[in-house]
Amino acid sequence: MHLTLRQLQIFAAIADTGSTTAAGRHISLSQSAVSGALNELEELLGARLFDRPGKRLLLNDSGRALLPQARNLLDLAQRIEWQFGIGDAETDSARIGVRIRLGASTTIGNYLVPDLIAAYLKTQPDTRFDVQIGNSREISTAVARLDVDVGLIEGPCHEPDLRVVPWRTDELAIVCAANHPLARADLSTRRSLRTLRQSRWLLREPGSGTREAVEHALLPHLDHFDSTLQFGSTEAIKQAAAAGLGLTCLSLSAIRDLVTLRRLVVLKTVLPRLTRRFYFVHHPAKPLSAGLAHFIVHCESVVDDDITGAPRGRHPSHRAEA
Repeated sequence: MHLTLRQLQIFAAIADTGSTTAAGRHISLSQSAVSGALNELEELLGARLFDRPGKRLLLNDSGRALLPQARNLLDLAQRIEWQFGIGDAETDSARIGVRIRLGASTTIGNYLVPDLIAAYLKTQPDTRFDVQIGNSREISTAVARLDVDVGLIEGPCHEPDLRVVPWRTDELAIVCAANHPLARADLSTRRSLRTLRQSRWLLREPGSGTREAVEHALLPHLDHFDSTLQFGSTEAIKQAAAAGLGLTCLSLSAIRDLVTLRRLVVLKTVLPRLTRRFYFVHHPAKPLSAGLAHFIVHCESVVDDDITGAPRGRHPSHRAEA
């Protein structure tokens, strides 16, 4: 075997830092040793791994294809060392630095992940996070391609080869602007299915976990939406709803700020309590590093109050009436 783990470690360090000088400082090698190792690796593979504009090194297509495979091998080698008592997990993590590439669908990424990471860094300050945010389909694809280490999604996973593990239950609410006709009526009155069906609905794009969750929760009762507007992000939908463009159904964690400001009003309806599941998605070929496994345990241990600031009360269920 001609390829070495040391070459892959140097390659990954350059990808992380953007230069041979910074990579050398990161792994305690001279700049010339790092540069020489990179040249040897590229010669061995018969391909350039970086574009070289000026003094910077930027991953090209070949480098981006190699990087997740290199990280997998390095993670596995480190786990073997720790398993047999070679080196120390905490010392190695502090020296090398734990790096977690996290994928998150939009609601989770925008409204839950920042607080999750902030709480984690209080006890694990040397951890680095690279966060990719997209809809649930995009994040599942990124996990399948090993572009990220683990994904947190809010809709069904359509990638057949991934492991999907339930994470937590998310509560949904139907909201509209405070000056919307339905909000100006008696808020104690439960809106009928006919009223909901005939309203204009603000929805996410196909492929979004929020879109699938809303359709799964509402269409069995409403059958269809008479009128819809489609937006590419949860934040855009919130602002559109606050502007009075229609009703929407979103996670309580996403709308808490505008409800507190009274720009959005939660409507009571004849529908039962609306919930959905959040999931971890993970590629079976990607070994869970110690740092990644620790972060997953952290996510599982955090309760709703800790990351949303909202109590975990349950809404009473009501039988749907036409």
